[in-house]
Amino acid sequence: MNLGKAIIEALESLSANKLRSGLTILGIVIGVAAVIAMLAAGTGAQNTITGSISGIGTNLLFVFQGNQQNNVRNVQLLTLQDAEAMKDEFRAPSVAAVSPVVQRNSQIAYGREETTSQVTGVNPDYFKVRNYSVAEGDAITQEQILGQASVAVLGTQAADKLFGRHLGITGETIRIEGQPFRVIGVLESKGGGSFGSQDNVVLIPFSTATTRLIRRASGQVDTIYVEATSPESVKQAAQEVSDILRTRHRTAIGADDFTVFSQADFVATAATITGVLTIFLGGVAAISLLVGGIGIMNIMLVSVTERTREIGLRKALGARKKDILTQFLTESAMLSLTGGVIGIILGWLIAALIGRVASASGTPFNPTVGLDAVLLATLFSTAVGLFFGIYPANRAANLEPVEALRYE
Repeated sequence: MNLGKAIIEALESLSANKLRSGLTILGIVIGVAAVIAMLAAGTGAQNTITGSISGIGTNLLFVFQGNQQNNVRNVQLLTLQDAEAMKDEFRAPSVAAVSPVVQRNSQIAYGREETTSQVTGVNPDYFKVRNYSVAEGDAITQEQILGQASVAVLGTQAADKLFGRHLGITGETIRIEGQPFRVIGVLESKGGGSFGSQDNVVLIPFSTATTRLIRRASGQVDTIYVEATSPESVKQAAQEVSDILRTRHRTAIGADDFTVFSQADFVATAATITGVLTIFLGGVAAISLLVGGIGIMNIMLVSVTERTREIGLRKALGARKKDILTQFLTESAMLSLTGGVIGIILGWLIAALIGRVASASGTPFNPTVGLDAVLLATLFSTAVGLFFGIYPANRAANLEPVEALRYE
């Protein structure tokens, strides 16, 4: 029996029991659709998170105090003097800009509207290092730092919460922890919020923050952002920053009381976490596909029992064991492949629906159906059909013609 004839016979057999075949296919459809949708959601989450991190800045290094790996007891705080030392062109030639910051969540008010946003004390280099652009008004200047000016630059999310808009608000006065600040600019939206709500921020001069809002020990800073001169020099810049801090803090190599992370480190960590999450979601969804495969085996066993006399007649007329085996395997493969194709379409529609719901709710999330997910679901569904069809097909092929003909 050639393959074409086997397919025709399989279609005739399956169409003879349309409802039963349809319900069997439905199990595969649900399983494949679930796998496609879950993998798409996982891939979309990974793209959103890594894209959000990548949008933080270019060639960026993050310097934090403390080191969890080394568990150092006597940790020295990061200071403005540490940040100034990193600007030394001779000791750190791979460093392009340095921006120390202090920050905390604070109550922001305008009229009767109130919200909680992250207030960050910054210097003018912060906008360059963090890749922020001003959509309206001006950025914070060195003169405002020296004068401890009561001015603020708002992120779009913070502006929307206070004013109901993020354009045409320059010159307005807001209150931060009860103190008046004049709005001098609004940041362009960074898009996304998976890494610290980059649009829900209020930037004020560093000197103003440390003297009036965010009390710290003399010269202490929370984080130091460092921009390398190029993507290729990020590792060298990290090494130079580490050497400077080891010298200033008098720590030995391997006993650092600080941590230097690169943007690539955060992206790699996030990609690893979301990758594991995607595999987990796909594995959970694959359980339903496995259940669908068991349904195929169940239906094929019923089919073998119902068609015992037909099998006996075929074998009596000269059909070989191979022909019977091919016939039933083709039927199970047709069930799973048909369910797989419909499941792929349904999974794509579910992923698109999730994306629309996320977009309507303001969440920057776009599920992505990749070719690898489609191929995986197709091959897996076909393999499930063949695997769970082997036993019924083999059982049919091993029937003795005489016994099969006598079967009632």
